[in-house]
Amino acid sequence: METRKIGILGAGHVGTHCAVSLMFQGLAQEIVLIDKDEKKAESQALDLNDMGACLSRKTIIRAGDYEDLKDAEILVNAIGRSRRPGETRLDMFEDSMERLKDIVPRIRKSGFQGILISITNPADVVGECLRRKLGMDRFRCFSTGTSLDSLRIKRILEEKTGYDRKSIDAFCMGEHGDSQMVPLSHVSIGGKPFLKLQEEHPDTLGMITLEELQEEVRQAGMTVIEGKGSTEFGIGVALSEIVSAIFYDQKKVWPLSVCLEGEYGQKNVAAGVPAVIGENGVEEIFEIDLSEREKQEFDHSCDVIRDYLRQAEEMLK
Repeated sequence: METRKIGILGAGHVGTHCAVSLMFQGLAQEIVLIDKDEKKAESQALDLNDMGACLSRKTIIRAGDYEDLKDAEILVNAIGRSRRPGETRLDMFEDSMERLKDIVPRIRKSGFQGILISITNPADVVGECLRRKLGMDRFRCFSTGTSLDSLRIKRILEEKTGYDRKSIDAFCMGEHGDSQMVPLSHVSIGGKPFLKLQEEHPDTLGMITLEELQEEVRQAGMTVIEGKGSTEFGIGVALSEIVSAIFYDQKKVWPLSVCLEGEYGQKNVAAGVPAVIGENGVEEIFEIDLSEREKQEFDHSCDVIRDYLRQAEEMLK
């Protein structure tokens, strides 16, 4: 029987909730938590194993070290502190770069050969810096990017329209941050374009503006942080969806932050785009037709990420 092993860097709010989601879906037989605070990692593992006693599928959770990554199929990077009230994700830039200086040589030394999924903010920058420093293929090292934002836009549209979110096809692109954008021309409900629905229902749906939607998505994370200190449940589920698509070779189209090499007219920058996920990681980047306004918004978002990548290269020399 194949043993699926996942390593998680960081045993804080995000890392442990990723483990919880993976356990509930039975996606791995073994999960290794790695944290500089070894006692914390051990305590989290013990608590999670107690929870696992009630689950139908057995998952062994244990605290470990980087040497445990050699035979891991997937590595999740969730190292880093929580965003503070009033901070943008890019405000965490310097802290995250300092952590990369520590973990990159350790990952390299471990002999890890699997697929690396980064969550740590600023997600687009950290994921791409990891890929460059580790010399990994762009389709096997990427970040969750606008995955969580895309879950949020579906939730927001459900609240505003009354339609079930499972009938809503919508996603965010660009930075996992303030410059992200929603390609409204590709939002649909039950297969019908949202812009068409707005024309048909001007008194209700016609009142919903793109600016309103984008602002609510941008502020959603901070609203959670101001109330409870961190986001954790949504990103945990988003991560498990990605892992499931890899392990079961689902060919799922899902927004991820992937290094672009000509797609959407962009090069040498990682940004949230629709991607096909299968057993090899990202197997294809979906290029959709953007309106002129959408293209300008996406290009601007890429410029924001690119500027921070330049700064990161200097810091990581």
